[in-house]
Amino acid sequence: MTICITSTGDTLDHEVDPHFGRSTYFIFVDTETLEHEAIPNPNTELGGGAGIQSGQLMSSRGVDTVLTGNVGPNAYRTLQAAGVRVYTGVYGTVQEAVRRFKKGEFPSAEGPSVGSKFGMG
Repeated sequence: MTICITSTGDTLDHEVDPHFGRSTYFIFVDTETLEHEAIPNPNTELGGGAGIQSGQLMSSRGVDTVLTGNVGPNAYRTLQAAGVRVYTGVYGTVQEAVRRFKKGEFPSAEGPSVGSKFGMG
């Protein structure tokens, strides 16, 4: 299973980024092998719509699960429409987050965790 974790850097040792739409990096991880690919988030500088664009990126990459600190309403709707499960309140390193996810320690988000424009400014 490939999941995506928002990250402050490009390795599994970096901290989970508390933002989804404007996270610094997205790290795509195979939960079985821990093989991963980190990409800089191309949407960090958008004036608006970063959550929607980031959600569409998850869909285009075939991700079925996102782990992040927070997700806004537009991103949440975009991810839900694409069938992507969202887990918020995630913290620690990316590697710790994957381990805790595999143990079932995170509840699935039932809605956005922050309001619109949370990551701006």
